[in-house]
Amino acid sequence: MLSEIRIESLGAISAATAEFDGGLTVLTGETGAGKTMVVTGLHLLGGSRADATKVRSGSDRAVVEGRFTTAELGAGVTARVEEILDSSGADRDDDGSVIAARSVNRDGPSRAYLGGRSVPAKSLSGFTNELLTLHGQNDQLRLMRPDQQRAALDRFADVTTQLARYRRLRDDWLAALRDLEDRRRRARELAQEADRLHFELDEIDAVAPQPGEDDALVADIRRLSELDAVRDAVQTARAALAGDGDDAVESFSAAGAVGQARSALETSNDAELKALAEQLNTALTVLVDVSAELGRYLSELPSDASALETKLARQAELRTLTKKYAADIDGVLAWAQESRDRLVQLDVSEDTLAELARRVDTLQGEVAAAAQSLTKVRVKAAKGLAKAVTEELAGLAMAGAEFSITVTPLAARADDSAPLVLASGESVHAGRDGVDAVEFGFAAHRGSDLLPLNKSASGGELSRVMLALEVVLAASTEGTTMVFDEVDAGVGGRAAVQIGRRLARLARTHQVIVVTHLPQVAAYADIHLVVDAGLDGGGGSRGRAKSSGVRRLDDEDRVAELARMLAGLGESDSGRAHARDLLDAARADREQPA
Repeated sequence: MLSEIRIESLGAISAATAEFDGGLTVLTGETGAGKTMVVTGLHLLGGSRADATKVRSGSDRAVVEGRFTTAELGAGVTARVEEILDSSGADRDDDGSVIAARSVNRDGPSRAYLGGRSVPAKSLSGFTNELLTLHGQNDQLRLMRPDQQRAALDRFADVTTQLARYRRLRDDWLAALRDLEDRRRRARELAQEADRLHFELDEIDAVAPQPGEDDALVADIRRLSELDAVRDAVQTARAALAGDGDDAVESFSAAGAVGQARSALETSNDAELKALAEQLNTALTVLVDVSAELGRYLSELPSDASALETKLARQAELRTLTKKYAADIDGVLAWAQESRDRLVQLDVSEDTLAELARRVDTLQGEVAAAAQSLTKVRVKAAKGLAKAVTEELAGLAMAGAEFSITVTPLAARADDSAPLVLASGESVHAGRDGVDAVEFGFAAHRGSDLLPLNKSASGGELSRVMLALEVVLAASTEGTTMVFDEVDAGVGGRAAVQIGRRLARLARTHQVIVVTHLPQVAAYADIHLVVDAGLDGGGGSRGRAKSSGVRRLDDEDRVAELARMLAGLGESDSGRAHARDLLDAARADREQPA
């Protein structure tokens, strides 16, 4: 929930702070006072493009800061919000709220902040989009776009699982298809590259290097170059440890001497001497092990003088590979493995191409099945959403209106690079969001032809269609904040009352903030804020624009503001009486059970 917004130097607003509670909050004021700047500020917090022209004249930058609470959100939204905060390194305030901010410089880049951390605007958008649903004055026009209509249907149908599966299979299919086409197109080129790799791999395989063999050869060559000295050192050390041979007298060896000492101590009954005897036993074990290792080492020393030449010849063979392919033998082996993997991709044999074509066909079938599963969910949801929206329109003083949703296949274009053939044999365009074209239809009166929404709805009717959609779709986003900027444009009379009633009902489960010119809507508000603009008193008959401010109205001020909105009669008794009647009727209506 949005609990507070602070705006500095944005459009008509020099500095203003507005506090929000749950329920329905309306913002009213004269045209040009800066009401929409509040929504603009929320759009900036939502990560929208920063427009330097919105910076107030005479200021270097505009700043928007919002304070959000998350205690009212559902478990799923809360989890996503926490993930965003953790990944951004953002901190909550002492009261558990989160502060999001955006600055727009007149000359230079904009800045975004979340929980005291500087973050990319995209990260800020990820956070606020979980909490805010914004509907500006141009959002009705976006509702005309097919992609927005499909998105609204998908939001109602909750096709997350089906869409993710379709996209994964589609990516695999397109990758395999591109691979097949590439191999067929570049068959000669790939065959030449394969021949070169085969020659180079044969050269490596002929030498058959082993991991780390070059380093081992260096050590062997160094040892063989000093073979006599090494053999003398090993023999001397072994004789000192174990004697000169099998018939050597034990007392002339280190092992024999330690053994004698151990035996002497073991005959004593003294505990300390017995402990020392155990230590000597450990030492004797080490001496015996080292002696055995020296014997093994001595036995492995080559007796043939030609061993050195053999090692040097092997080293020369390995160097021919390290000069061509890598700095060392491990690098050569890694290059060889990469080349073998590459050869698999270069295989343009008939058998390989046939196998790859079979895989493409299999994947295409799986994509088609996933697409049809997605279509099935959308078709079913379209009926439910159309019925629910039609019912909502009846409650918005459009009892004879009908809303429809059609889901039809996207026919493949003549230049389609990857048309998808369905089980029915129909060729369709496999877009990232499926194979379906979604179109909203509308008829304002019973008996009228259902036509596409962009051809059949007036501005006021379109506003009510959008509101009806939001009321129906809101069930899955309980606890979030919904902002409407003049959603009631082009509407008046009884329809305006119904819009106010629906917004008030929506506010039972959501925080709803509405910018409106209609007193019928404002009368339903739990909180009424007004954006005031005055004139600078300096000089002459023509003043210059003064900064706007936001203030919260009490009951009497609400009466005056509603009277002004009704007919500009804020000070007249008749206007105020009419305003009080409107407030009383709205309050009585709101007290009725849902």
